[in-house]
Amino acid sequence: MTEAAVKAKEEKREEKETDHHPYYRPKDAATLILVDRSGPIPKVLVGRRHDKVVFMPGKFVFPGGRVDKSDYRIPAAAPMPQELEANLFKGSPKITASRAKSLAIAAIREACEETGLCLGRQTESAAAKLDGPWAPFAEAGLLPDPSGLFLIARAITPPGRVRRFDTRFFTADASAITHRVEGVVHADAELVELVWVELGSQPLADLHQMTKNVLGELERRLATGPLRHDAPVPFFHFYGGKMQKDILG
Repeated sequence: MTEAAVKAKEEKREEKETDHHPYYRPKDAATLILVDRSGPIPKVLVGRRHDKVVFMPGKFVFPGGRVDKSDYRIPAAAPMPQELEANLFKGSPKITASRAKSLAIAAIREACEETGLCLGRQTESAAAKLDGPWAPFAEAGLLPDPSGLFLIARAITPPGRVRRFDTRFFTADASAITHRVEGVVHADAELVELVWVELGSQPLADLHQMTKNVLGELERRLATGPLRHDAPVPFFHFYGGKMQKDILG
């Protein structure tokens, strides 16, 4: 069997709706794609997942995960841009302002937890009250800062899966990284390796198909110049066993 045939078979298996799992309502999740535009070709940060994790073992992924119930209560260093909030309000079902905030804050939290790279801003008092996964922010005197985030896409995992996510994909410039936590990525962690890779390079060819779709959207937007909030935001979902692409509105 040729390499192309093997790849097509794997993708078909990934997208097939199984019939032995009941319907699971997708859980809110957020992903952050960090972009370094300091060179002639933009680079994105990807991490390789541990071979023994349940979801996409050994795959290169962008940092992200489920929204925590407490994310909306975390104080932020600055409000998210109104244009970003408006983009998060698009689509169905309609969400509240607190849920929109939770999605943006979750993207920042997950990135810091999984990569040790934190997007925040110096504060004098509120950061000291943060604990748990937010302890690195408190130690650095930071509060999460969603002001530099842009919404790139939304995607929902196919029906029939044990784990289903309704994920918002955000991006931010690498210059927004204000603090680094050492020792987060290692051989026994969820991410065992971090790599800044140029768009279009070989490490990105093995990404999950949905992730590649989102990355393609980001690449097209970066090619037009600075990121803007008024660009169309695609929504990837499955209907009748096939992936559909709509524009949020």
